[in-house]
Amino acid sequence: MKSELRAVVSLALLYAIRMLGLFMVLPVLSIAGLSYELATAATIGLALGIYGLTQSLFQIPLGMLSDFIGRKPVIIFGLVLFAIGSLIAAYSTSVYGLILGRALQGAGAIASTVMALVSDLTSEENRTKAMASIGASIGLSFMVAMVLGPLLSGTVGLDGIFIFTFVLSIAGILLVIFVVPSPPIVTRSHRDAGAIPSLLIDTAKKPDLLRLNVGIFTLHAVLTAIFIVVPSILLNELDMPIGTHWKVYCSVLLGSFVAMLPIMILAEKKNKAKEAFLFAIAVLSVSFALFSQAPSGVFVFVLFLFFVAFNLLEAMLPSWVSKVAPAGVKGTAMGLYSTWQFMGAFVGGVAGGIIVSKFDTQTLFVVCGLGCMLWFIVACFMNRPKKLSGLSFQLRDEAVADFDFAGFEGVEDAAYASADQMLYLKVDKTRLDLQALKIQLDKYA
Repeated sequence: MKSELRAVVSLALLYAIRMLGLFMVLPVLSIAGLSYELATAATIGLALGIYGLTQSLFQIPLGMLSDFIGRKPVIIFGLVLFAIGSLIAAYSTSVYGLILGRALQGAGAIASTVMALVSDLTSEENRTKAMASIGASIGLSFMVAMVLGPLLSGTVGLDGIFIFTFVLSIAGILLVIFVVPSPPIVTRSHRDAGAIPSLLIDTAKKPDLLRLNVGIFTLHAVLTAIFIVVPSILLNELDMPIGTHWKVYCSVLLGSFVAMLPIMILAEKKNKAKEAFLFAIAVLSVSFALFSQAPSGVFVFVLFLFFVAFNLLEAMLPSWVSKVAPAGVKGTAMGLYSTWQFMGAFVGGVAGGIIVSKFDTQTLFVVCGLGCMLWFIVACFMNRPKKLSGLSFQLRDEAVADFDFAGFEGVEDAAYASADQMLYLKVDKTRLDLQALKIQLDKYA
């Protein structure tokens, strides 16, 4: 138990360190990046979002590679890439050096490998809590980054932020070597934590999962896009030096978290997840309408509305993916979901930069608002998620694949992976007789 706690805490910290390094530049790059040679709104947008492209391209392949050469070597390799990218960005004078550095930061895509390592080092009964801890560390790192980025930029500048991320990556490497427990020598793909190549195409085509992927793509596209202009609005229209922007982000993020929490809890208790989901997308759309029309005096309030919707959607989307994913497909579904998420950040940065350079800030807000409205239409056709949980059992007898679960109340879906000798189930625990199920499955142990 102590080793599992050590594994979860150290890996959550490792994940937070890396995401902190990526997110810290989000609230400052559009202003501080203009000091680089050849910098324009378009190239700054590319620098802001390029990490998403390399992250989306490499995260699933690196996760698969870790099945063959081990988790730790892949994680260390990813952190080394992240460190090199940070140094290149720190010492570059041209915006294209900045873009290269950000691309290398994203190429060190260790997310899926870390999740697989969590599965290697935790028992079945503790795995869900472990994954939730990792998820919480991501949210916390985003909030800390939004505060720390402007603070550091106001004192040590953008190059100082990249030096700090280099130090963080070295700390992460030491954490992996000396603190994170070593996994079993023989590693395997975990269907609840990692993508399975043979399942990728079929999973990508499932309608409800595709709608959720479109959603996370849109959410992170508009998030990245608005940070091409939000810092300059705070600086020029609200007359706030960049070193004081953290006050706005801190109050807005904390306030929006408090505001969205009861909505999310109520939606779960009353089985109104779809209504809360649509409400959040509607608020997101309204916030962009207000961004484009409201006077600067209410800008911070509109930013608060945006983050109420963003935080609610960011919390609900992965949970919905887990509920919708068929038995034994959760890891693949989440891998594709993350790929769409990071690709959204890339497209948002690039498209946002081009729009601002060719048109103006108002046009950017209008385009983002239209994108959210289209997402709302797509989301209306989603099925209401069932309250299902995942179960898995190690069973050696492959005859269990022919067991008829249709007559077993509470079992909604089943899949047997012969390569892993694992049975994966999606169940409704309110109707399931777990003890009777275990008695039936003992025959195949």
